[in-house]
Amino acid sequence: MYPILAVLQQLISKVTSPSEVCYVGNASGIEADLAARAGLPFQGISTASLQGSAPWALPARLTRLARGTAQSVRLIDRFSPQAVLATGGYVCAPTIVAAWIRGVPSLVYLPDLTPGLAIRVLARFATRIAVSFPPSKSFFGPGKAVVTGYPVRAELLKADRFSSRRRLGLDELERTLLVFGGSQGAHSINVALSEALDELLEICQVVHISGDADTSWLSARRDALPQAVVKRYSVYPYLHEKMIDALAAADLVVARAGAATTAEFPALGLPSILIPYPYAGRHQELNANYMVESGAAVKIAEADLEKGVLSKTVAELFEDQQELARLGDGARRLAQPSAAPRVAQLLTDIARPNCLTH
Repeated sequence: MYPILAVLQQLISKVTSPSEVCYVGNASGIEADLAARAGLPFQGISTASLQGSAPWALPARLTRLARGTAQSVRLIDRFSPQAVLATGGYVCAPTIVAAWIRGVPSLVYLPDLTPGLAIRVLARFATRIAVSFPPSKSFFGPGKAVVTGYPVRAELLKADRFSSRRRLGLDELERTLLVFGGSQGAHSINVALSEALDELLEICQVVHISGDADTSWLSARRDALPQAVVKRYSVYPYLHEKMIDALAAADLVVARAGAATTAEFPALGLPSILIPYPYAGRHQELNANYMVESGAAVKIAEADLEKGVLSKTVAELFEDQQELARLGDGARRLAQPSAAPRVAQLLTDIARPNCLTH
């Protein structure tokens, strides 16, 4: 959702207002809460993924997609949008198809290096495709895709390390490690961090975003730490507005390799240790390889988490400040601070007179 918010920041400041935006998402997902926090009206629709589904599950999933498309058509008729902006994925499929049915221009944004099945299909219905990386253009027809970069929120570009540490209650001068596994957390990373925690707290303070499922036992793990180091470990199920502070506060981050890593870490010149989720197609593996090849990150395989590689890699990087700085410089070279304005301008260019929706 955050690339969409970054673009909307640009639009709301120049051509529209929050009341003229409707955020459309999975009725059973977390997007409703995120939209509410951003002050955006939310409309939930029915949707489903077809990729990887068992043959006997296809009829039910196709029915949900058809229902979501009908809901989206009614929404477009009621809201009368100027354009539709989508980040791709199965959640956006009904709305993009509905926009095509009603003749509303649409812009699909591809955050990853390569498009998944959903975006490959949606590209047939979209007016234009915005991509983060030049090689991504080759997956679409001539003139269909435009390289914009990955939009990041304006607050991220203005974030200050020491102010962020103060807001999070951290020691302003202490080396800081941020660990997270996406909005739902990552159990394998949580376990690996817990096992390495005693060693890591000797060399840095740790901000850990664990996801809801593991928060309880990790909080108990924190409470059992020696009093001398307990304040050096902060664990949260999820961070909303303070996620920017967590990123800005860090000297080093351990994370999955979702598309956001290729933009948010560079925006802050943040070195990273990436652990691609092995069951997400090849998207995360390709994202991680891109960061490693750009000199911005190191990569750890999921299977190596059980071998104590995480604590060893963190310790080696903190001991080698020259290497840590090199990774930070590599990340900084990838930053594209003008991405959000570019996507906003592209959306404005294709729009018809009226208002905007996602």
